Amino acid sequence: MSDPLEKSNEGSGIVDKIKNFFSGLGGSAGQGESLRMDDRIGETIKEEGRMVSDPLGKITEGEDLIGKVRNFLAGFVGYVDRENRREADKLLRETIAQRYEEQWNRISELQRQLISEGQLELVDDLEAATIKLRAFVDRVKGASYGYAGFFDAVRIHSDELEKVYQYDIALLEGAQNIANAVDNVATSFGSDGLPAAIRHLISLSQEAVDAYNRRDEVILTTGS
Repeated sequence: MSDPLEKSNEGSGIVDKIKNFFSGLGGSAGQGESLRMDDRIGETIKEEGRMVSDPLGKITEGEDLIGKVRNFLAGFVGYVDRENRREADKLLRETIAQRYEEQWNRISELQRQLISEGQLELVDDLEAATIKLRAFVDRVKGASYGYAGFFDAVRIHSDELEKVYQYDIALLEGAQNIANAVDNVATSFGSDGLPAAIRHLISLSQEAVDAYNRRDEVILTTGS
């Protein structure tokens, strides 16, 4: 653990060096000049802080994103290491496909329930969600793992990795959001709120498709 006092002494050393530099230039300074010198010292120290903290901030941000993915998907190792990249992507895709397919099965059961209750006018509305999710799941399941540029690149820029992680998180969160929306549809049966609940489910299904499309775009252009 770093010593706070040592850090303080380091900061004081920087201040002393800067003061010595400015005093050598200006000789005996008046109060106004002294204040301006303090302002310049403050700006210099701020700049020193930015130079040191920015790289660490980038690293921490990347680790936080991986941690968020792991909240949904234990064992996820991320895409930094080339040798793990393909398996990490495969695990992510398989998990997404499984979780969205679970919701597709639940929606299909709700459709059968609507038919049995004679609410045929809402069956077609719910079908819009099932079509989107079925096509989405089939696409994720059957996706090619041949993104050569992404998988073979020795190093991927941190900004590009962050985008992929953000879409991973959006897709994993989306599965939970859709599960909640399906719950809402089920509890809305027999009420005036059912059509709105179905519309919300359709909207979330489209959001999942859009997020996956954007993730694909990032991966296809990364390392190429």
